[in-house]
Amino acid sequence: AKLSVNLNAVAMLRNRREVGWPSVTGIAQLVLEAGAAGLTVHPRPDERHIRRRDVYDLSDLLVDGEWDAELNIEGYPSEDFLRLVEEIKPHQVTFVPDDPAQVTSDHGWDIDANKSFLRDTIARMKDANLRVALFIDEDPTVPPDAWEVDADRVELYTGPYGATFGTPDGERHLDRLAMTARAAR
Repeated sequence: AKLSVNLNAVAMLRNRREVGWPSVTGIAQLVLEAGAAGLTVHPRPDERHIRRRDVYDLSDLLVDGEWDAELNIEGYPSEDFLRLVEEIKPHQVTFVPDDPAQVTSDHGWDIDANKSFLRDTIARMKDANLRVALFIDEDPTVPPDAWEVDADRVELYTGPYGATFGTPDGERHLDRLAMTARAAR
């Protein structure tokens, strides 16, 4: 496993004060210097944390910099999002089934119910030579569905585990995450 650091909370803090700091690219440089293998951003239509400009700046940082690191852009595959991804050409795009107004991601894809949409959208990203991941729940039956629509990877939603950490339910969620990860191999 390789660490990709999500910079959304940094951007959210910066946006609260409108003073330009903390700097998203400055923090990105720090995590890259510390050895992170990648940067992850989730730009939302309302730009409440990562802004479009941040995506371009981070892409430039990785292209112009000395780091062997990846950029992962995640979000709901709306037409606007897909055009941004096609323009930036990150190493990976991760499709998340969020409603644009959602505060944060709270579930993975129902791949069966969205099979045609996902297959077509993933094909479009593959035509742009992009690696595609799908955000999924802790369910070991789901990774084969992801491969069926031609996803390259999956990202596991860990919310239920985080909410129950340190409890017997937390252990149950951790076991399901482990089973799902093994099914994704």
